[in-house]
Amino acid sequence: MKSGFSLLLGACLLVSCTTVATRKRPPFRPPTASQKQPKAIGGMTPSKPEKIETETLKLPEAAQKTDDAMVYLKALVTQSVQAPKQDQEAYRLRAIDIVENKLNDEQLEEVADDSDFGYLRAHAMYRLGEMALDRKDTSDAKKYFSGVMDFVPGTDLALRAQEIIQQLESSKAVQSQTVGVILPLSGKNAPVGQRALRGLEMGLGLHIPGSGFNLAVMDSEGNPDSARRGVERLVKEDNVIAIVGSLLSKTAPAVAAKSDELGVPSLALSQRSGLTEIGPNVFRNSLTSGMQVRALVRTAMEDMGMRKFAILYPNDPYGVEFTNIFWDEVLARGGQITAVQVYSTKETDFRLVIQRLVGTYFGEARQDEFAVRLKELKQTDKKRSVRQSNLETVLPPITDFDAIYIPDSVKAMGQISAMLSYNDVKGVRLLGTNLWNTKDVARRAGNFANSLLFVDSMSPTAHDRSRFISEYKNIYNEEPSLIEIQAYDSGLILRQLIASGASSREELTQRLTSLNKFPGSLGLLNMNAEREIERPVSALTVDKGEVIPFKAHK
Repeated sequence: MKSGFSLLLGACLLVSCTTVATRKRPPFRPPTASQKQPKAIGGMTPSKPEKIETETLKLPEAAQKTDDAMVYLKALVTQSVQAPKQDQEAYRLRAIDIVENKLNDEQLEEVADDSDFGYLRAHAMYRLGEMALDRKDTSDAKKYFSGVMDFVPGTDLALRAQEIIQQLESSKAVQSQTVGVILPLSGKNAPVGQRALRGLEMGLGLHIPGSGFNLAVMDSEGNPDSARRGVERLVKEDNVIAIVGSLLSKTAPAVAAKSDELGVPSLALSQRSGLTEIGPNVFRNSLTSGMQVRALVRTAMEDMGMRKFAILYPNDPYGVEFTNIFWDEVLARGGQITAVQVYSTKETDFRLVIQRLVGTYFGEARQDEFAVRLKELKQTDKKRSVRQSNLETVLPPITDFDAIYIPDSVKAMGQISAMLSYNDVKGVRLLGTNLWNTKDVARRAGNFANSLLFVDSMSPTAHDRSRFISEYKNIYNEEPSLIEIQAYDSGLILRQLIASGASSREELTQRLTSLNKFPGSLGLLNMNAEREIERPVSALTVDKGEVIPFKAHK
């Protein structure tokens, strides 16, 4: 079961995670006959592609058979001038496509420097400028884009090059005490965005007269394109030194990628996997899945002596990601996963799910045991009838594990715990994430209320000693959630680093990278090698209906 499940998880993880790959351009090969279709112009598809194939894309035989891209391109350029007027555009578009998509940097340089390539020189320069931007070499990028403007002034290509140069120029201007933020401030996620905005404002000290800091705010609208445009405006118009955001998995990669492209450090508040892999200017301040699972497994195995675990997880990105990490962490520490069961996110009746997990569903494999148990029960209970006896009531659950890990909401955990009790599952603990850190967790857990173990940055002791939580309650008359706390810490970090002399984006990026033992609202914060801020994570349990910090018995 384990190997098959691992393959399932691997496949799901590949779908859910963002990966960054470096592609090498394949060696040049002239298009085959089936590929020699000119691009449609003006959104119209040629009505007779076969006719265009035979009458327009005619090149000398030597050019057709060559592996040399330069020879082939020169032949296309010649035909784009000498062919009948109605056919010239097809040759031109073919040549441009090869320059934009098929050539390496050396070949592009050759095209850009050789007058025999005519109009293709500007396209080669533009492509070289794009490649320079990918390398973060803004000096080379400006050189190439300026060449485009000089070579083909007034064209669409030149205007695009000019816009990029203006963007590069504007991105250099920095207001060192202006921080940008991109949050969902409209739509269904607006309440979450507003809470994060409150925390960030307090972290920058904007509630204190004379703080000296400014906050430039953009609404992502929960849309990646809006988020990217927001980054451009914050950099070009507000000259921000850094950007905080985004919160949402949908928009966080767009904000991170665009900020990194423009050389602006960004602090993401999202749990989306792979964000900091986007580029060296991307940082994250969020309680991630990895931080939670490492703390949970460490407590379960080191402090409580658990070795064997079952996993009951929902078939959604959250459940799959947390299950993958939990499984890996348990195995890395020498533990075992003895049972695994997935369920639909729409599941409301967990009876069959639990029976599959504990082995009472698969009666064929336990038929002999069923017969023996049924005979014993009939001897001790004369009133029992065969019709009343089935697998569910006769076979005991197989609980060859110390705990069941359930990476899901407290509501789902409550439904599962009720069905565990119904199926006579006893003597095991339920392990969960920070989603369980709610006031009604004990009521939801039912008979398992005193057998819970979960983790969170927020804990009763942290509430008592946090100055920020006290100030927030005084201002807004309610307790902050982890969202406000992480936004507050992000603002506080930027505020103190800038105040201590980080007046440029480069200096701020360097200081963020080396952040160590920074006094955050709930404890010390440290930047790890993946540019993730490691937050304090507490193990929690329930006693007498109240959430309390877990204490290991020595």
